[in-house]
Amino acid sequence: MPFPHEQSLHEIITRVSAQLEAAQLHFGHGTDNAWDEACWLVETLFRRHAETAISAESVFPQAALPELEALLEQRITGRIPLAYLLREAWFAGLPFYVDERVLVPRSPLAELIANQFSPLLKKTPGRILDLCCGSGCIGIAAALQYPQAQLCLSDLSADALAVAEININKHALEERVSTVSSDLFDNIQGKFDLILSNPPYVSEDEYRALPDEYLREPELALLTDAEGLDIPLKILRQAAEFMHEDACLILEVGNSWEALQKALPDMPFMWLDFEHGGHGVCALSKAQLQAIQA
Repeated sequence: MPFPHEQSLHEIITRVSAQLEAAQLHFGHGTDNAWDEACWLVETLFRRHAETAISAESVFPQAALPELEALLEQRITGRIPLAYLLREAWFAGLPFYVDERVLVPRSPLAELIANQFSPLLKKTPGRILDLCCGSGCIGIAAALQYPQAQLCLSDLSADALAVAEININKHALEERVSTVSSDLFDNIQGKFDLILSNPPYVSEDEYRALPDEYLREPELALLTDAEGLDIPLKILRQAAEFMHEDACLILEVGNSWEALQKALPDMPFMWLDFEHGGHGVCALSKAQLQAIQA
């Protein structure tokens, strides 16, 4: 249904939210409810089409109405995550370019970055690796928290690295952040003070049960063998070799955390709690990784 002209942002957000709610969509790619997603969509289009400051009583630009209607139709009929339609997602309070070549940023690591990983790090990291970087959002957000650090963004997917390069340029970090095409640690050089990784950790059974919105994301970035443990286990076996003595590995495994704990009952996982939601993230030191390998 076409939207009437001359509506305030609050009025149009209310209408969009009602349509999203009625469509019984899945929300999990930057928001968890119809109202927040409606705010995201409407406010983004306002920013792109209006030159005035935004407020609840601002009038939604008439020129943006056709785009709003088209995007809403794609979101509802195609079950496409809104971030892909807008070509923008927010992570750790920062905007990132995203498209169907990468996952939509949603990792709880954003909270750790904002807190500068306190109290996990013994010193300010000088060299950081974002392993399986996707859009590069985790590593880039860390780079902006640590302005003296050098960052390496690594991924097996050439498509993902192309998106990461867009985001490096977007945040003007070309001098400190580089990309490396690598199957996990195969092409990684040197040692790091901090390794961050949100790798594929979804099992075949879990993947097939996901809502349609998640199936729009690249399968390579989600799915792994051995009931979701194949890639996390490889990272745990290899990471110590690429860590300085006081370094820390922070690994996200989501719903596979219980299976990983069961598979490695002697591993001293520190499972982290999050104030703003999230689970399945552990921290391990180089010494702990070496001890269990021995």
